[in-house]
Amino acid sequence: MDKTYEPMKWASALSTRASLEGAVGEVVERIRDRFTGQPDLGLLFISSAFASELPRLLPLLQEALPITALIGCSGGGVIGMSPDDLALEVEDKPALSLSVASLPGVKVHSFHLSGEALPDLDSPPGNWTDLIGVDPADNPQFILMADPFSSGINDLLQGLDFAYPGAVKVGGLASANSVNRSSGLFCDRTLYQEGVVGVALSGHVTLDAIVAQGCRPIGSPYRVAEAERNILLKLEDPDSGNDLRPPLEILQELFQVLSEEDRSLAQHSLFIGVAQDGFKLTLEHGDFLIRNLLGVDPKAGAIAIGDRIRPGQRVQFHLRDARTSAEDLETLLGRYQLQSQLQTTSPVGALLFSCMGRGEGLYNEPNFDSRLFNRYLDQVPLSGFFCGGEIGPIGGTTFLHGYTSVFGICRQP
Repeated sequence: MDKTYEPMKWASALSTRASLEGAVGEVVERIRDRFTGQPDLGLLFISSAFASELPRLLPLLQEALPITALIGCSGGGVIGMSPDDLALEVEDKPALSLSVASLPGVKVHSFHLSGEALPDLDSPPGNWTDLIGVDPADNPQFILMADPFSSGINDLLQGLDFAYPGAVKVGGLASANSVNRSSGLFCDRTLYQEGVVGVALSGHVTLDAIVAQGCRPIGSPYRVAEAERNILLKLEDPDSGNDLRPPLEILQELFQVLSEEDRSLAQHSLFIGVAQDGFKLTLEHGDFLIRNLLGVDPKAGAIAIGDRIRPGQRVQFHLRDARTSAEDLETLLGRYQLQSQLQTTSPVGALLFSCMGRGEGLYNEPNFDSRLFNRYLDQVPLSGFFCGGEIGPIGGTTFLHGYTSVFGICRQP
């Protein structure tokens, strides 16, 4: 029998006060104005400008507003809601953002993992579920934050995909203080300097993901004919039969037909997209995982990329700039808005995990991604932070990204 649940509630507040006490006091006061009852979940983000005061944060917050399950981290910038309910992105200045949620019918399980505790990738899925403490049958959704020097984050994402294949996983790497390279991770009442903090949401909840990689394709897709680890050796043009060619030769030819503007852009913002669906006939926007080009071997005509590659996969060169990033995000948000109109429930709250390479430095104006989000989902509170790497799914597999904005959007099913 279907159960009837109370509506979810979500409230977010941002403070730019320079004192920690003042910032905590302001966000708590504004949360209390917008939220009644005891929160089931808290999400806390603080700028690296407060790095020396991180040990004081949780005691101050929990005294003012006790929250049983809370996760968060420090960031290179902080995202949250202003007093007039507009999303703001505060970069390179002190800022504190707090979101709280009431989630009826949802089991909220917060956790901290150290890098040494991760099972071997050859371990059975039961080892991973024992580590997390959540039954896959509960269909959990995950929000994750990790320290930026964690060497096991890719192993963790692979392990979670293995143990919880249907679960959405979003998040990011905390930003480190530039002076002492320290970062802060929060879980419930404890401050950690390493590992991963996360929350699993199980039950009457859906977490939708939008992953905006900010790139547009150039040229045509090619099939990988020969590869070794992360080295592309030969590519095959699907339209020309068995014509195998070095990828550098293909890239040089492509370079000649680009516009002058794109040729200039390719000098510093050229990437490669790896298609994640091996069976889809026509590849389109969002089908590619974007990876860096690491180098070339002029003699062999080979190209090294920032991920393992295998024969049979399809690849296509991509360019990234501010205009493309904006168009990419707008396309994805427009698509999500149309899908939301077909749902019986609306989003109640959202998180944004954005690369430190985006923001004002990319767009030459503040609040670009968050204001674009407001334009399409104007009643949804948004919070988050600027990351040293973003976690989100492409084609059903979870990856660690760069130069990306990942949104996690919460709603009732």
